Amino acid sequence: MGAWRLKGSIPEDKIEEVRRRTDIVSLIGEYVALKKAGRNYLGLCPFHREKTPSFTVSPDKQMFYCFGCSEGGNGVSFLMKLNHLTFPEAVRQLAGKVGVVIPDRPLGREERERSTLGEQIRRVNGLAADYFARALQSPAGEGGRAYLRNRGIEAEAITTFRIGFAPDGWQNLLDFLDRKGIPPKLVEQAGLAIPRAGDGERGHYDRFRGRLMIPIEDVDGHVIAFGGRVMGADEPKYMNSPESPVYTKGNNLYGLSRTREAIRQAGFSLMVEGYFDLIALWGAGIQNVVATLGTALTRAQVDLLRRYAPRVAVVFDPDEAGRKALARSLELFLAGNVHAKAVILPDGHDPDDFVRTQGREKMEALVARAEPMVDYYIEEILGGRGTLEEDRDKLREAVAFLSRIGDAVERNLFIKKVAETLNVDQEVLKVEVGRLLSHGAPPQGAPMKKGSEGTRSGSCPQPDHLELSLIHMMLECPDRIPAVSASGVMACFTSEELRSLGERLQTAAEKQGGAITDLFSLVNGLEEGPVRARLLDLLMGESPYPEELIDRLMADTIRKICDRSNRKSGKILTRRIKEAEKINDQGLYDRLVAEKNRLLREEKGLS
Repeated sequence: MGAWRLKGSIPEDKIEEVRRRTDIVSLIGEYVALKKAGRNYLGLCPFHREKTPSFTVSPDKQMFYCFGCSEGGNGVSFLMKLNHLTFPEAVRQLAGKVGVVIPDRPLGREERERSTLGEQIRRVNGLAADYFARALQSPAGEGGRAYLRNRGIEAEAITTFRIGFAPDGWQNLLDFLDRKGIPPKLVEQAGLAIPRAGDGERGHYDRFRGRLMIPIEDVDGHVIAFGGRVMGADEPKYMNSPESPVYTKGNNLYGLSRTREAIRQAGFSLMVEGYFDLIALWGAGIQNVVATLGTALTRAQVDLLRRYAPRVAVVFDPDEAGRKALARSLELFLAGNVHAKAVILPDGHDPDDFVRTQGREKMEALVARAEPMVDYYIEEILGGRGTLEEDRDKLREAVAFLSRIGDAVERNLFIKKVAETLNVDQEVLKVEVGRLLSHGAPPQGAPMKKGSEGTRSGSCPQPDHLELSLIHMMLECPDRIPAVSASGVMACFTSEELRSLGERLQTAAEKQGGAITDLFSLVNGLEEGPVRARLLDLLMGESPYPEELIDRLMADTIRKICDRSNRKSGKILTRRIKEAEKINDQGLYDRLVAEKNRLLREEKGLS
């Protein structure tokens, strides 16, 4: 067996190099539509559902923070949270984006066992995709190549979408992966092999045989599953990978890794149903397209799509199944704050054959004429079968639709429009919707994290202003931290949280020579509450400290904190001096007076 190379431990200097080279705006801009807002960038948070952008990215501090759900971090932690990666996986992915070479090395058994199952499965899927691509170009793949030619799929699309071929045979892929040192059980976990039935020698056999193979990628281009299509009349026409630790059908969209930039540039996506619908449109030059993965549209897919553009045009069939799919999709788009249009194809057409027979221009014209999905639904589906009096089912359908609109303002707007379309009294419709809502209103979206109100809540005690200001200056100007250390001001802090953070900042500045590379992690280490929330709020804003004034401001703040501490200590000493006089303890009295005189001299020095 060949040595199976996985991604082992990463040297600390390589991790720091990855962090230094990362431009967090460019990185997050690959996944979230960002707009400039002063010195920062704003977008809709990918970690919770919101209508008003509260997700902020700071190029100056190389960090992000969402004021709605309190998620934040640097480039590495962004990839970890977004793609559910381990720290080493995120660092390696980011290293590939910024050009830092981290060589792989063979792992021992213990290290291999410690590597995540997801990492191992992605590795197996990548090897399988390469195997299928080579098989398509081999003599055994001639039938597959002929099928693709007949469907008008050109070489560029074959290469871009990594289309391959699984030859006939029960163990072709298993034998190939075995030579790479990959155990059959892992191939099974990746969804590429099936265990044999029976009580004898079990073993495994290849899941995909004699099929065109279409790799399904996540947004970063990692192969997470496959779709296999027969080239004749056999059934099932499509066989897809089962769900796995890296693949959930409802959480992914086919082709997005290849088309997201075109979607961002166009400002909208064109959504179709099948792999070859997407490939045909892409080959015709319509590249802002994505495809669902053989299931009804999900909320997770809507959220994923919204990261790249707030508008979508969805292709539907005009039959009854298409009408039902439109109704389900509309509710999801409304809840996800995505502006959707309905593209209705002529009878008997799907996007693949329409663009091949009618051409790109006619397809684009069809998309351009598409109605807003809400209007199409109300006028053609709810309003297309008669009046309310003639069809009681229409009332139930309209009321059910309206009650599932979570936003109260939007719901009222649609109640008015539906009432006009159905020629029914608006108040009657509103009462019926209210009655259904009273039996259990739909959820209004993800709840905010505990403590995420941060500075917006007045119920929590707020941090000390002077101490908070000094810590903020240290965060904004790490090169000034040595001066703070020399003053000894941390001993005068009343907030244990802020003192602890200040001491960690001093330690980090000593180790990194005043250039602290990960401010967020230091602040985020605080417990959730007003101190953490206020500091993150301040960090994501512009620095209020002019360079020419920072030294004076810092010295003045240190003096005030120390002076306040000394006054407090002085009051305590005065009380203790009086107590020493009462009990006639001359030695204690003299020591306390000397200590108070020292404090007075220190106060004069500070002044």
